[in-house]
Amino acid sequence: MVYYKEIEIGNNKLSVETGKMAKQANGSVMVRYGDTMVLVTAVAGALRADVDFFPLQVEYREKYFAAGKIPGGFFKREGKPTDKEILSSRLIDRPIRPLFPSQYKNDTQIVATVYSYDNENDADVVAAVGASAALMVSDIPFLEPIGEVRVARVEGKYIINPTHSEIEASDMELVVAGTESSIMMVEGEAKEISEQDFLEALRHAHNAIIEIVKMQKELRELCGKAKMEVAEKVMDENLVKDVNELAYAKLSDIVGSVLAKEERSNKNSALTEEVLTALAEKYPEGEKDIKEIIHDLEKDLMRRQILEKGIRLDGRDTKTVRPISIELGLLPRTHGSSLFTRGETQSLTTLTLGVKGDEQIIDGLKTEYKKRFLLHYNFPPFSVGETGKMTGVGRREVGHGNLAERALKYVAPEEEKFPYIIRINSDILESNGSSSMATVCAGSLAMMDGGVPTKCAIAGIAMGLVKEGEQYAILTDILGNEDHLGDMDFKVAGSDKGITAIQMDLKIQGISFEMMEVALKQAKDGRMHILSIMNEAISKSRESISTYAPTLLTTKIRPEKIGALIGPGGKNVQAIQKEFSVEIGIDEDGTVHISAQDKNNARRAKEYIKLSMTEPEVDKVYMGKVIKIAEFGAFVEFLPNVQGLLHISQLDTKRIEKVEEILKEGDKVKVKLLKIENGKFSLSRKAALNEKDPEENNEVEGAE
Repeated sequence: MVYYKEIEIGNNKLSVETGKMAKQANGSVMVRYGDTMVLVTAVAGALRADVDFFPLQVEYREKYFAAGKIPGGFFKREGKPTDKEILSSRLIDRPIRPLFPSQYKNDTQIVATVYSYDNENDADVVAAVGASAALMVSDIPFLEPIGEVRVARVEGKYIINPTHSEIEASDMELVVAGTESSIMMVEGEAKEISEQDFLEALRHAHNAIIEIVKMQKELRELCGKAKMEVAEKVMDENLVKDVNELAYAKLSDIVGSVLAKEERSNKNSALTEEVLTALAEKYPEGEKDIKEIIHDLEKDLMRRQILEKGIRLDGRDTKTVRPISIELGLLPRTHGSSLFTRGETQSLTTLTLGVKGDEQIIDGLKTEYKKRFLLHYNFPPFSVGETGKMTGVGRREVGHGNLAERALKYVAPEEEKFPYIIRINSDILESNGSSSMATVCAGSLAMMDGGVPTKCAIAGIAMGLVKEGEQYAILTDILGNEDHLGDMDFKVAGSDKGITAIQMDLKIQGISFEMMEVALKQAKDGRMHILSIMNEAISKSRESISTYAPTLLTTKIRPEKIGALIGPGGKNVQAIQKEFSVEIGIDEDGTVHISAQDKNNARRAKEYIKLSMTEPEVDKVYMGKVIKIAEFGAFVEFLPNVQGLLHISQLDTKRIEKVEEILKEGDKVKVKLLKIENGKFSLSRKAALNEKDPEENNEVEGAE
């Protein structure tokens, strides 16, 4: 039996169909928005009783055939997930993960596959709706459905699920997920918008989310399966009592003490070992439960201390930012560098300025495009005092790097003003709370240190939440434990004028707009505090870039001249590159990019290219180079790759018997262009003798 529901969202119909495809999955739906279609399946595997986490796996995949394309490369098939696919998977995972029962530990996999793409409507938010709908119609326990939409603002008007062209014209782009009653996740970027503008965008998004949730509930009423039972874990009351007697007082002391991260961890580990040893004989199979009880005790004690006393694990109140230190230019051979330390979180960030050929080419369902602003984030295991495999970039690193990139790309200069490719690399050397926001601060500082003419400084801060019933506390600049044991991770980055990037994740079933407003106010105060410290270290970009950065110049030629500059088989451009030791890139609009380690070489190459693309002008004087001697005259290259005949009669005011009396091959000679006839150029030295010398940049030098 096939079931179908649809509603109007934004400028298109959103439809969900189930019962036709992938029927062996616990739940499956085909979701359509415009002509973008995504098949989403939800499958539950065996119970993982041995794990203390929820084994949820979310995979989002884009098939090239969805956009009528064949993959590039040798194999001509889709390979490992792209950054876009990883980021889209996270947009699905993050809002649904908190909405499973706490004791549900079955292997669960969500697979979203894009089967049709209309080049206008992104499939990521469509896939998230599909994930929720597939879970709702399945027997997998899922507390309540979510909706997910993208919202942009164009000329003051908020648009739900905007097209790519509308996003290009907007001053904000947010992806918002939520339940019928509250927001669950936010991810996005903006052009220095205010906190009130952000909240208004959320309200518009949530109105659409409510309609999407209602549609899923109606679909479940039609065809939903009975949900599988999840057994509530019942702890042995005697075990709980014994652990409390042994651990409660000591754990209270640890929670109430101001300790460094490592010291706190060591004390917690020692206490756990003490309790395990004391109860080993009485509860020989109780190690896992004992650890769980101690963990829950620590969580309860920390949260109560914050809510009742307003004191956090490191002794701060709820609004104070940890101490910050900044060092600039500490790596002599990089093009810019900064070491940003906030509490026990530290980022060593570098700037590298590249040339046109260093652009990243992005291929996928959308039309291929190039990126000139790149930010890479690395989180080695030693940053948290652990060992681990270093085999590649994980999903978390991709997500954190993307957030920091979104925060900073707004202040990067336009290509016309600063034609370099900009790469920022953040290595996290220590981590105890929001290394992604440390990356934002360090990245902004590194760009200024490297002489990139940024619009302003950008800082980021992470906010937390502890909520029990109606009582709650918003925490500024959260620690790792406050993230782990708290209810929210809310990151806000921006300038002194407004927000440039934002990300929010929850571990509970939503928060109110009132809480979000308080969090935004505290985040702004914290951001301003950090910006003031950053501005003390460096208030504006350095006047010049590093001497170790390549010199990059641009010039413009007419597009129809591009072929002439390149030459047959690239002969001309390769000769220029070899002669002047430069790299040359040419855009379709005729912009020529010239890069070199030696500034003089770059300038000489630029002048040579300008001359080579110059149209010869009659009666103009040029400084040329003798290419060949003949009985009747000399052939002179008076513009790059442009030769004319200097007849023997035009050599001098007096009669000349042999050309060699005046010239030899390789000589430089001042000539005047007398006429152009049938594509041939007639030159005169005689006519140029009394003329002023041509400007130096008219002189032909370089490629043979």
